[in-house]
Amino acid sequence: MRFMIHLLAIAGLLLLPAACARGRLPGGAPVSEEILKQADAETPDFALYSVSRAFLPTVAQWPATGKQENLRWIRASQGARTQIIQPGDKLTLRIWDSSDNSLLTPVSEKVVQLQDVTVTSNGTIFMPYVGNISVIGLTPDLAREAMQSALEIIVPSAQLQLDMTEGRNNSVDLVSGVASPGTYPMPDRNYTVMGLISAGGGISSSLNNPQIRLVRGGAIYGTSVDNLLNNPRLDTLLKGGDRIFVEEDERYFLSFGATGQEDLHIFSKDRISAMDAVSIMGGIQDNKADPKGLLILREYSGSAVQAGSRGPRQTRVVFSVDLTNADGLFSARKFQINPDDLIIATESPINDVLTVSNIIGNFVGVFNATSTIGN
Repeated sequence: MRFMIHLLAIAGLLLLPAACARGRLPGGAPVSEEILKQADAETPDFALYSVSRAFLPTVAQWPATGKQENLRWIRASQGARTQIIQPGDKLTLRIWDSSDNSLLTPVSEKVVQLQDVTVTSNGTIFMPYVGNISVIGLTPDLAREAMQSALEIIVPSAQLQLDMTEGRNNSVDLVSGVASPGTYPMPDRNYTVMGLISAGGGISSSLNNPQIRLVRGGAIYGTSVDNLLNNPRLDTLLKGGDRIFVEEDERYFLSFGATGQEDLHIFSKDRISAMDAVSIMGGIQDNKADPKGLLILREYSGSAVQAGSRGPRQTRVVFSVDLTNADGLFSARKFQINPDDLIIATESPINDVLTVSNIIGNFVGVFNATSTIGN
């Protein structure tokens, strides 16, 4: 699917030079104060904003756009260092009896073993001469004590040892994104997400900004690996039956024009600034790009421009970033790129707002098509 998005984006972008040639327009350009004035005067179907220190607090209050991460996560808590017995676990019982006339052991032996006795759905196991004993919710030590007490009534000289193998309700699945996916038994109730990932051999180095998905029952929780590593309090405890997926960040932005690379770029971290984006797309071409501006195309929902909402004047927005002065450079480090943004490194000056309008017209079709397929 991502490959198809990439092809669609490139195909649309390749049509731009021909469209510009028919209208005798330059391939792209920075935005100047004159263009800003003309944009206001000619009321185009997009809003044009220059990114500056004064503008950053305003745009920060506008609604999010593109594919956003809306999953919540579970904070960590402290668990017990012991395991509890659940239905499906297997118990191995070894019973010693030194008496000559034992009910449990043969004459020539002093020990008998009951191998892999499965805990039933109601949490009980069956012991010869004793009957059903409830062990659900008990630690292995407490279960051994309960069975020992029940056994002593019948065979006072017997001694019991218990070993436990975790079943499905005491195991978790590590599905993808690691060296060794599979089902892992939980050694205790203090088993965390990062502990499980470590047991699976660590996260694949090929994943860009890997994301963690925890499926528990009918709910899905999510966060990034980077967020988890930087906030240990988020390393949540696992529960039996949990499934963990580690996958690449699905968010992306597009670059075109006089850039080091015209491509679809996956987010390499949770938050990408305009300066980060310039670096990710390989910079801008010194011999072609006009450093006085980058164009960042973004589309907001209709609700963002409704009366009483904090948002842009139009749903279609072009942000310009000037990389030739200190304010523009510092602002580029603070301006956040949203998923599905399209960044154009311009090559020549824009003479009027009609030029910007034609650039918008050529790119918005690709912008919308890739967004639709990506969702």
